[in-house]
Amino acid sequence: MGQMDGSNEVPGSTPQTPDGESETPGSSNLLQRLIGAFKPADGEQEQDETGQQTTTGFGHGMINLRRMRVEDVAIPRVEIVAVPSTITKAELVALFRESGLTRLPVYTGTLDNPIGFVHLKDFALSHGFNGTGGRFVLKSMLRPLLFVPPSMPIGVLLTKMQTERRHMALVIDEYGGVDGLVTIEDLIEQVIGEIEDEHDAEEDKHWILEKPGSYLAFARAPLDEFRDETGIDLTAHEDIDGEEIDTLGGLVFMLSGHVPSRGEVVSHPTGVEFEVVDADPRRIKRLRVRLPGSQTQPAEA
Repeated sequence: MGQMDGSNEVPGSTPQTPDGESETPGSSNLLQRLIGAFKPADGEQEQDETGQQTTTGFGHGMINLRRMRVEDVAIPRVEIVAVPSTITKAELVALFRESGLTRLPVYTGTLDNPIGFVHLKDFALSHGFNGTGGRFVLKSMLRPLLFVPPSMPIGVLLTKMQTERRHMALVIDEYGGVDGLVTIEDLIEQVIGEIEDEHDAEEDKHWILEKPGSYLAFARAPLDEFRDETGIDLTAHEDIDGEEIDTLGGLVFMLSGHVPSRGEVVSHPTGVEFEVVDADPRRIKRLRVRLPGSQTQPAEA
């Protein structure tokens, strides 16, 4: 999933964000009012029904705005998709296509020296979506980044992002290095649950056939339905407990022993390969499933 651009608003018109998204009058203060409504009084502690202080994990809800920190939701450094300032136009086009992201941090030398981020919209306006037109000067398209500490409450960051009209922030550790990345979508999902984006299919479509032997599937795809589609029973193996696993994502998690990162390939004993196309630190989202005997050359997501 930049700094507020200077603009002259026409009196009586609807204000817009830098991305051209309209805001209704007064919406800039809505979040602050909601956060204020859920702030506890001085000395108040979160308690359960028995009056004991709660220690359970985080669910969804407005309360997360004050009890969760940036470090709880940020994408770790190793999973950040960023580009060097020396990247070519063709390489940038390829990465936008491959990642499906619209905003990419840009750095000089290493990720610990970020200089801004490039937005797909800015690139497309100058060069077209295929990168065919205009002289390519990456620095001319850079937007400023927001830098935040890992201990900042996500409610504070959400308010800051809304006020400054920024959608992405880099998490900076105590030594000044980049520790992670967080988007405004990551924060909102802690309140209302997962937000499906333009890459998400309809609820009743769990996968698409990219080419013979290669499927692009959601992690939530039921294993029994995928078995009916392919004729391969992915739970029919002595090391796999079919009673404990219902989905492709659950199977891949069990096989790898952790939440695999984007681009990681996990092999099944039958020879089926699972390539993680989309994931965050908490869950797998999309997978490319390659059946035995199919071509191993990845297709575009």
